[in-house]
Amino acid sequence: MSIQFIFTDTVIQLSERKRLKLFIERIFRKKKKALTNLSIIFCTDEYLLDINKRFLQHDYYTDIITFNLSESPNIIDGEIYISVDRIKENARNQQVFLKDELHRVIFHGVLHLCGYKDKEQGEKAKMTTAENKQLKLYFG
Repeated sequence: MSIQFIFTDTVIQLSERKRLKLFIERIFRKKKKALTNLSIIFCTDEYLLDINKRFLQHDYYTDIITFNLSESPNIIDGEIYISVDRIKENARNQQVFLKDELHRVIFHGVLHLCGYKDKEQGEKAKMTTAENKQLKLYFG
C-alpha cells in the first residue's frame, strides 16, 4: 500500500504529508476500500487541460480529475490530478485559506475513489457534505 505526492511542473506547500497519508488511508478503511496504490499529482492548468481533453474529451479547465485504474470497485489503484492554478484561484474566489481548499480537493478525489459522484445536484450535496466532514475531522 502506498500513497505518493508527485509534483509535475508546479509546486504547492503540502505540510504534514505523513499525517495526510495516514488520514487518507483511514478514509479508505472506513469506506471498506482496499488501497493498493494512490498517486496524487499536482500540476498546472495546462497539464490538466491536456488530460481532460485526451481522456475525457472535455475542453475546459478543472481543479481535479480522478482515475481508479483497478478492475475492482473495492480495490483502489488510483491517480488524482490536481491543478494548483485552479486551487489557488478557487481559494481566492471563495475567500478560503489555500491549505483548506487544497485539502478539500484532495478529499474530493479520495471520495470519488470511494464511489461518491457529483454530476447531479443530489450527488453534489452528498459530496460536499462528505468533504466538509473530512475537513472537520482532519483539521479539528
